[in-house]
Amino acid sequence: MNNIILAAIPLLAALETRGIAAFAAAIAISCGAFASTYAMGKATSAALEAGARQPEIISKLQTMLLIAIVFMESIGIYALVVAFLLIFTVQ
Repeated sequence: MNNIILAAIPLLAALETRGIAAFAAAIAISCGAFASTYAMGKATSAALEAGARQPEIISKLQTMLLIAIVFMESIGIYALVVAFLLIFTVQ
């Protein structure tokens, strides 16, 4: 295992700043996409359970769920903006 780590050190040292920025952009967009998708799934699951328990509040739940999903989707959009900034501004 130590041989693999020692072999990777020259590769890490050879990375340029644009390569590191591209790697950071990939991490940023993947974390943002995962976070927003997970949050939307949890919110939808909770809304469906609440609607199944009390069908008379479905219209209120729909409005609240759509507003919440808009804010959750903004996480992914912010991650995309950060990724674009990392890719296009690092020299």
